[in-house]
Amino acid sequence: MLRRRDFIERGLAATVAGALARPQPTTLLAAPWREPFRPKWLVASSLYGCLPLQTIAPEVAKTGSHAIDIWPLVHGNQREQIDEMGEEAFAKLLETHQLSLGCLTQYKLGPFGLASEMRLAERFGCKTIVTGGKGPSGLKGETLRSAVEEFARQLQPHLGLAEKTGVTIAIENHASTLIDSPDAIGWLLELQPSPWLAIALAPYHLPQDEILIARLIRECGPRIGVFYAWQHGKGCMMPQPKADELLQMPGRGPLDFRPLVEALRDVRYDGWVEIFMHPFPRGVPILETASEVTAEINRARNYLQQFT
Repeated sequence: MLRRRDFIERGLAATVAGALARPQPTTLLAAPWREPFRPKWLVASSLYGCLPLQTIAPEVAKTGSHAIDIWPLVHGNQREQIDEMGEEAFAKLLETHQLSLGCLTQYKLGPFGLASEMRLAERFGCKTIVTGGKGPSGLKGETLRSAVEEFARQLQPHLGLAEKTGVTIAIENHASTLIDSPDAIGWLLELQPSPWLAIALAPYHLPQDEILIARLIRECGPRIGVFYAWQHGKGCMMPQPKADELLQMPGRGPLDFRPLVEALRDVRYDGWVEIFMHPFPRGVPILETASEVTAEINRARNYLQQFT
């Protein structure tokens, strides 16, 4: 008597042999058409260090984007610049350069201190604020799940204000925070199903495994609010030659972004895509001049677009 596995394998072999014995068509079948992925590009002001918004704004459109992500000290100081120039002047600057405020990044305020920023975002039609997750890192198993559950509960009233202002709070999977692992991300999205909560997914802070990251993209799907086109390379926490520092950028370091972009396309991702890296020290442009920064963003964008 044949075992079930032997039966399947022999049957498969016979099927293949029969197929090969039949005459094969001479015409080639076209590959199935798939809708192309058109990323919504978002430009982080911090890539330009602490350069003035008047210098950064005209550069944004040159990168194929019409949306800016405003960062505060210490990574940039454009959020503080808005306070200095006033909201009316900032609105005029955006209008002049046909830009929108796509995102506000606020780690210092944390997820429970965003009320004033959500109201600012509402006034500018900004739909996304990025921050970090509060809580200890390094937890595992049920201990991690319980901590994430408590964090999800604490978020509830803040998500109520997010709904009123039309702003999504996107929690980055930042290292050394509660939400710093695939398990923590999955539990947060499961335990807090509010559509006003999302993940700001940063491959830099994950194992540099394209298959793992692509799978996580598919699992998170529409709950991703910002996708950082950012890899670890040689890190960003100490001085190093500029060529090594730039290994964080897509197309320079070893991470293959093809499976990641394909996963974004497969889930029909329509959130922000932000080409990103951190310089060392923080607060300086990633390259010496604004035009060089823009050129590097465009190089990375061209690399990514070949997979769309």
